[in-house]
Amino acid sequence: MSNRLVITIDGPSAAGKGSLARNLALFLDFSILDSGALYRAFAYFHNQGLNNQDIEGSIKELLFIPEDDDTKIFYKDVDITSSIRNEEIAKVASELSALSATRKSLIDIQRNFMPSNNLIADGRDMGTVVFPKAELKIFLIASAEVRAKRRYLELQNRGQEVNMRDLIVDIEQRDMKDKTRTLSPLIPADDSIIIDSSSMPLDEVLSFTKKLAKKELNK
Repeated sequence: MSNRLVITIDGPSAAGKGSLARNLALFLDFSILDSGALYRAFAYFHNQGLNNQDIEGSIKELLFIPEDDDTKIFYKDVDITSSIRNEEIAKVASELSALSATRKSLIDIQRNFMPSNNLIADGRDMGTVVFPKAELKIFLIASAEVRAKRRYLELQNRGQEVNMRDLIVDIEQRDMKDKTRTLSPLIPADDSIIIDSSSMPLDEVLSFTKKLAKKELNK
């Protein structure tokens, strides 16, 4: 890690981590690691009947391409973004992520992701477990209601039918599981900068984070 700059962006589901990470990566020309997508891909391959060793091999072949409106995930030149970004896969990924075997399978893959490039790492334990020595750590939060609205619009734009009340309940339950699990609970690192995006538009959060990143780059 000494030869590159790592910026971690952690926080609960639908807090805006993905949008912030993607836009920051495009602005800085950094590589991007969407750890949530890795866990979703793990669930996706798990549902196809692969064992952990084969899943690890498949995940190492994933390619992340940040674009203006989304981060595309490719597997062997096939775009699998829509296949892993749905609520069914999200629930399976949440269950599997609580297992030590799953985290053991993915932690080295995450730490060695694009080892020669500056990196934006987006997830829930990037700053506490995966990259504890990251130069800049952001912990992004927002209320459950605000996050449910964002998730609702995101899924609607993908043509998926969703219920707002169900989304709020799902987000609150997922928060509780993430915060209370024994392995890598969802907590900010001691040296992280906490940003509440409940009443902040993305461009304001992005502008603030850009300034923090520039400060690190100029050290």
